[in-house]
Amino acid sequence: MPNGKLAGERCVQLSPDNRCRIFGLPERPAVCLAFSADLEVCGETNEQALQQLNWLEQATAIFLKSS
Repeated sequence: MPNGKLAGERCVQLSPDNRCRIFGLPERPAVCLAFSADLEVCGETNEQALQQLNWLEQATAIFLKSS
């Protein structure tokens, strides 16, 4: 996703089983390389991880005011 992604938007590089298709490849974005999954962020299940990551995306989203 050359221009990044919006909060809540699914990454185009995620496979149906939520695995990164470009993991370990040079084209993987810096933000992904810097992400360190841990229990506090990801919980113990895929469902907990998705819920927490969605919350974090929404909580840190930049909202643009229309004029």
